[in-house]
Amino acid sequence: MDAPTVGPRRLRGREREENFPVALRWLPREQRDYLHAVYAAARSIDDVGDRTPGDRTARLLALRADLAQVWSGGMPSEPVFTALVPAVTACALEQEPFQRLIEANLVDQRVTRYATFEDLLGYCRLSADPIGRIVLGVFGQSTPATVALSDRVCTALQVLEHCQDVAEDYRAGRIYLPQRDLAEFGVQEAQLATGATPQCRAAVLRQVDRAAELLDEGAILIGRLTGWARIAVAGYVAGGYATVRALRAAGGDVWGQQARPRHADTVRSMVSLLGRAAVVSR
Repeated sequence: MDAPTVGPRRLRGREREENFPVALRWLPREQRDYLHAVYAAARSIDDVGDRTPGDRTARLLALRADLAQVWSGGMPSEPVFTALVPAVTACALEQEPFQRLIEANLVDQRVTRYATFEDLLGYCRLSADPIGRIVLGVFGQSTPATVALSDRVCTALQVLEHCQDVAEDYRAGRIYLPQRDLAEFGVQEAQLATGATPQCRAAVLRQVDRAAELLDEGAILIGRLTGWARIAVAGYVAGGYATVRALRAAGGDVWGQQARPRHADTVRSMVSLLGRAAVVSR
């Protein structure tokens, strides 16, 4: 099986392009390493689903079998899966969330449109929510309550990324903005290539508002966590809020400008979130 992964240097570059800090440098080295390994595996799976030439479905199915080797005691052929072994062993991480990430990419090979926002949420349960569950596992703080809140945060982050990548996704043949919303705003699919109308931007802003509501619902997760988990997750939520502000400041125009969160804005949000969580958890 040809390796789909990219080099460590490029992976770290990809981490810096995310809306949130993948592994805050303040975290203990061991936990940073685990989070980097999780990100590398997830990013490599996505790269196969999005960028690999040829039969992507066959490649993803091969990845599924290779990933299972991590839990069966075998030897994965993919370096990023081999690098997962220390985290899986030390944190007793379950296989199922990782396999759901592969399933999300298999869905991408056959589903290119979503009729409603509820349909999109169903996709995010595969593509986004597993990441938060894995992160909670790394810190040993998975409970039914924390998982439910984490799912809201992760779905919000995924929706925001879809908003930022409308043109890129359209060029790849996919549209994640719900069809019902496009119809309501009178947006023709071809217009998503350039976003030349106010209606396109309005459709984006509707998803931003929905993502902000999900963040508001999930942000109380920070106060439910302790220690380094609280700090790490505060970084993710802060990145989400900073992205919401960036998209709103751009008026939903993700075609004519870089609607990306500023590092300083993320840090300010993180400090504020941690302060509120400290007060609530007293």
